[in-house]
Amino acid sequence: MTEPAISIHHLRVVRGGNEVLHNLDLDIEPGVITGLLGPSGCGKTTMMRAIVGVQKVASGQVTVLGQPAGSSSLRAKVGYVTQAPSVYEDLSIEANLHYFARLYGVPTGRATAALEAVGLSEHSTKLVRQLSGGQRARASLASALLASPEVLILDEPTVGLDPVLRAELWATFHQLAGDGATLLVSSHVMDEAERCDRLVLMREGAILAHCPPRQLLADTGASTVEDAFLSLVRKPGVAV
Repeated sequence: MTEPAISIHHLRVVRGGNEVLHNLDLDIEPGVITGLLGPSGCGKTTMMRAIVGVQKVASGQVTVLGQPAGSSSLRAKVGYVTQAPSVYEDLSIEANLHYFARLYGVPTGRATAALEAVGLSEHSTKLVRQLSGGQRARASLASALLASPEVLILDEPTVGLDPVLRAELWATFHQLAGDGATLLVSSHVMDEAERCDRLVLMREGAILAHCPPRQLLADTGASTVEDAFLSLVRKPGVAV
């Protein structure tokens, strides 16, 4: 059996005296796109931060590619794109990518491929401050792609993008997964679920389901993921 790319066991996170992740267990398969869905504030970002090793945890274990989350050996293997753009506003897109390429220790020539992957080749010389919000998000994604990460963690990467750009980014995600990368993509937009190979549905720090979209619909008898989510929330015995 193939080892999971990401393993979470009995993960608990407490912030401000409140438990925000409740004893989570989750294995994420390699080479697939796993959608992490749930309403804002349900713990998606906290779980992602734990996976990349920047979140203090109360208890439990998180491993990525067989190593403890946050290990130095994972720095070039795990890409993380936060909700806030992670590029410098006073530099051009191209200069940002060249800078991050040097940090990763990879050839700066990879910037060209990264720009093409996110559809920003024609804007490479623009300062980041001149870009739209969607373009800044794509510039951040391009910087994460430079090291050709084996695992890519994307926190709501399509927020604020128009439907055409969303479709183009999802095409990029599927290409990356086809090349062997493991993607964990969070969203609070339920209609993006059908673009994923597997889904993790969260509610108030707990995991309600982890399965392929078709299985979720079949198990709940729902016609949409949003209806399936509501069905699970209303199911007796589910903590909400």
